Formats: sequence, C-alpha cells, structure tokens
Amino acid sequence: MTVLRSACPLDCPDACTLDVTVDGGRVTKVRGSTLNPLTAGRICGKVMHMDRHLYGSDRVLTPLIRTGPKGSGSFREASWDEALGAIAEAMRTARDTHGGTSILPCSYGGSNGYLTEGTYNRRLFSRLGASRLRRDVCAMTAGAALGGLYGKMPGVALTDYSAARLIVVWGTNPHATGIHVIPHIQVAQKAGAKLIVVDPRTTQLAKRADLHLAPHPATDGVLALAVARLLFEGGHADRTFLEEHCHGAAEFERRARARALEDAAAITGIDADAIRSFADLYAAGDPAVIRCGWGLERNRNGASSVAAVLALPAVANKFGVRAGGYTASNSGAWSFDPESVAGAVAQETRTAFLTQLGAALTELTDPPVHVLYVYNGNPLMTCPDQERVRRGLLREDLFVAVHDAVMTDTARHADVVLPATTFLEHDELARGYGAYVLNRATAVVEPAGQSRSNAEVFDGLLDRLGLARDGDIRDPGAMAAAIVAAHPGGDRLATELDTVGIARPDSGEGPIQMADVHPRTESGRIELVPEPLDSDLPRGLYGYVPAPDSRHPLVMITPADRRAITSTFFQLVGGIAQIRLHPDDAAARGITNGAAVRIHNDLGEVLCDARVTDGIRPGVVWMPKGLWAKHTRSGATSNALIPAALSDCGESTAYNEARVEVTLA
Repeated sequence: MTVLRSACPLDCPDACTLDVTVDGGRVTKVRGSTLNPLTAGRICGKVMHMDRHLYGSDRVLTPLIRTGPKGSGSFREASWDEALGAIAEAMRTARDTHGGTSILPCSYGGSNGYLTEGTYNRRLFSRLGASRLRRDVCAMTAGAALGGLYGKMPGVALTDYSAARLIVVWGTNPHATGIHVIPHIQVAQKAGAKLIVVDPRTTQLAKRADLHLAPHPATDGVLALAVARLLFEGGHADRTFLEEHCHGAAEFERRARARALEDAAAITGIDADAIRSFADLYAAGDPAVIRCGWGLERNRNGASSVAAVLALPAVANKFGVRAGGYTASNSGAWSFDPESVAGAVAQETRTAFLTQLGAALTELTDPPVHVLYVYNGNPLMTCPDQERVRRGLLREDLFVAVHDAVMTDTARHADVVLPATTFLEHDELARGYGAYVLNRATAVVEPAGQSRSNAEVFDGLLDRLGLARDGDIRDPGAMAAAIVAAHPGGDRLATELDTVGIARPDSGEGPIQMADVHPRTESGRIELVPEPLDSDLPRGLYGYVPAPDSRHPLVMITPADRRAITSTFFQLVGGIAQIRLHPDDAAARGITNGAAVRIHNDLGEVLCDARVTDGIRPGVVWMPKGLWAKHTRSGATSNALIPAALSDCGESTAYNEARVEVTLA
C-alpha cells in the first residue's frame, strides 16, 4: 500500500491536490492534500469516490465496434489496431473525398489539463484541416464581459475571502461547483462579515446568508444597475477613483440612473427594500468581494448582467485592499500557448459551435460533417436541442468515434468506441481557474483494461494518417516541460514544480486588485462601457431585453448538481430525476410532491418526478444539468427542451432561457 501525489484537472475552479492510496495496483482511497492551500486536505465527494468511476460496471475496457443499429448500444470487442484503423480510414476518406472540414472534433472538458486538451488533439485536427469547434458551452459570455471591463485582470484569491467583511456570492453555488471557498466564507462570517447571496434558488449558502435575493432569471443586470444607482445617489461612489482609473464612468452613471428602484423591483421580482439593503450593506462593507459565477450569463441578457455586477466594485472602489474587489475566472493569470508548442498549424477552416452541434450535424453543407470524433465530453447529454443532436448521431452516412472512460449515452451512438484513461491513469499538466496554482501530476496506477490516453490515441492517428513531422514532441513528459518552458516565467515555474510540487503565476497566490494586478485592457484602465461590446449588444451594454412572448409560462434553469461535474460521474447516480417547482406553481397545476410529471415545450418533453419546494422562486423550474437518459422515463433530459438560442454576447447558449410547462404525466 502506497500513498501517491496527484491533482484533479476536472471542471472546477479549485484545482485540488490529492493524496491517492494505491493497494495492489488499484486506487482504494482518494483524499485531499495540503500542497494546494485551498484544498487544505478536503475534497468533494465526487473525486473522493473516484474508485467507483475507475472500476465501475460502466467502464469501457476494450475498443468496441458497432454491430447493431445506430444507437442500439450493440458492440463487439476489437483490437486497438482494428479500431484505430477504422477511424483513420474514415478520416482519410472524408478528407480526400469531401475535404478536411468534413471532419469535426467534438470535446468539452472544462479545465482538463494541457496534455488532454489543447496539444495532441489540436496538432492532429489542424493538420487534417478539420473544422474547428468553438467550445461555447460556458464562460464565453462572462469572459467577454470580464475582458471588456477589466481585460481579464486576475481576481481575489478564494483563500482571501476569510479577510472580507462583506461577501456577495452571485450566480454560483459553491456547495456544488467549488466547495473550498466555503470554509473561508465561514471564517469571515464568524469574524462579523455579512453575506449576500443572489440566486433564484435557496441554496445551502443562501440559508446562511444575511440577505438572499432571488431574482427572476435574466434580470441580474437590472438588479446590479439598481444597486449602482443607489450607490451614486447615496454618495457612496468613489468619484476620484472613477476619474483616475476608469473610462466611461459618466456614461455608466447615466445608464445606472435610468434604472429606477421601483422599476427594478417589478422586473426582478425582488422587494425594493431588499435591493436597498443590498446597496447599504455593500457600501458599508470593507473589504468587500463579489464572487461572480456563470449562472447569470446563460440568458438573453448575460453579458450585460455580468458587466453590471463586475462594475459595482469600481463604482464603490472596493479595490486596493486584500479581499477587496471581485473573483470571476482567474485563468487570465496564466500565459500558456500549448497549441504552438504542440505544432498545431494555424489555418483557415470552418468553425462549428458546440452549442449548435445538432444543426452542425443535420444542416451543414459544402461539405456536410462525415466524421465526428468525440472526446472529453458527452454532447448528447450536454448540448441544447437534444433531439436534433440525436438525429445527427443517427445519420447512416456519419461515422462517429467516441473516446471515453465510460459508456456514455453519446458512446452508445458511436461506430467505434475507444477506452480512455482517467486523470489518475495518465500524466497531466493543469492550471486552476479559481485557485492560483499549476499542477503537474503523473499517473498513479496503470490504465484499467486496454485504456489509452488522449496523447497516445491522437499520436497513433497522426502516424496512421501520415501527418507526423520531424521535431514533433511525442512524449507527454517532454510536452509538459515544453509548455512550461514556453511560458514567460517558465524557468521559475519549472523550479517550483520540481521543488515544491505546485507553481504559482507571476501575480502570486493572493494578488490585491489595483495594487498587485491591474486592468489588462488596451488603455490600462477599467472600461465601464467598453467598445465594441457596447455596440455588439442589441440594446447596448446594460440594456435590458424583456422575455419574449411564450405560451409556456415557466422558465427552466439547469444548475450544476453536487453529484456530478456536468455529465461526468452521473453514471454512478440512480433513480428518476426530480424537477423542483414552487408550491404556488405546483398547486395551480394540481401537482403534489413526488408526482410523475411531464415537462414540455415545442421542442420536446421530459417525463420525470416533481419535488415541490419553496427553495425555488415562483415561475421557475429547476432541473439539474448533465443528467443521463436513464434518469428520466422518456430518455430525454433538460437539453431536449433548451433551444440552441444564443446569449447576448460571446456566442454562448442561453441555457437558462427555456420556457416550459409542467403537467401531470
């Protein structure tokens, strides 16, 4: 029995370091280590039970080739040589007959490390001339807003939240998506800090908050502008700071003053006195920090909402002190270019959108997609307009290859399935996008069955297609070293990885905004009304677009579930899913707790169960994202009801924009 060091690269901001117990060549225990101070020996239940994912009955252990009708899940075992040969031949034929753009890679792994995403894969597909996938599922809209205002300036370290005296958690649920900030919030509360939570649900953190505001989806920007107006009117705006460090302050104030408090209360569904309480608490709090999540970007007003929230610390000047400012994504603290290191060739090609995968598979012409290669993702369960995605996967003239560790719903529609390693079975280099940490991990166990890493498979296809070149970096260890070396601070990072086991960005582990780090905009200032963001939006930045008319009266939101990371790990969860709806909405429809229900709109229907709770605001239905077909009686999930409509900026999908009705099944 040995305890080995590793790190988690999954889609979570915390980038946990791990102590992994290995006994007899098998992982028997996974616990958090203290190497990353944010982890502090504690990890989420998902990764704590990683052995169930490694050795569960859904694990794919050998290459498989389809034998039955598409989507039937009927396969036979095959050798790696046969499976890779079939994929290479399909790619070669598609390229030679229809052009490289008839090949579409499809992945979405969030923060998967650089050896799994961004190097070997990009090298192969760029040399094939394949269509490029815009991975626009998450953070594109928020990233556009953050980049416009601050140039992706690094934010407040999560470990510094313990020093705050006012904490706002807006549009995120740390108990499901990043647990390690919670102890620091609790420390701050014990020291007298006030906590505000903005979420249409009553989350665990909301129950502990001094103030919980539950706006109607897509109205967060209206709420933030109303708060900004109150700050200006109450004399709490730091006009000296705005003059010295911001552009567009006068125009932002004009737009904020146009948002009357009573108007904001009517639109958001929040009492005017509660909005005023928010402004009073925020004005008085020092240091004050806003944790801005991704929930508020997934609608028709996403960019305006995120921008309005992130403008608040500039208006009141909450910067310049530890724990003062905001935290969104801290990925901007790093300057890696893995594609260039890997030798991916930049070239003109076609771009497809992950959130419009169904349309790409069924409507693209000149040429149509003839080969779909899926890795690091389960698009049938994560992309909107689910039934169109399914129709695309069932095309007889589409060759589908899936490389995954488990038999996902997408894999059941494949022509060839390849067994993939998990992050404990291959080497990885990954940076956090919340925690200021770079992790370098090596495999702690041999791959289960015949599993192979992305690096091995993409390199194998590179050879079979005759696309390898002299000088290509093939060894994962050498690739990781080259990525680090190409970073502006590469020598220091390499030394820290070798001596400490983790590395920090140039900004350090706890930068103070507007002191240690500054806006990375072209002007070097905070751009409160940035161009071209302002001109790109239908009503300008901070303009509110009301809900379109619909005969479906309820808004469906699809937050993360603490049992899974999007769809990853949901194969381990049984039972029929429950939607949550408010008692008023349930009573109006004759729905009781536990009843079988039909949630539907013009796109489709989902048959599941109901949970009646006052933990969701009226007019909103809550259904977890990432569910698998087995979790509903109809085999469809929330994405069957979500249109492939885009948010206001960044070309992300408005996941929290689906209008539905719920009836008894």
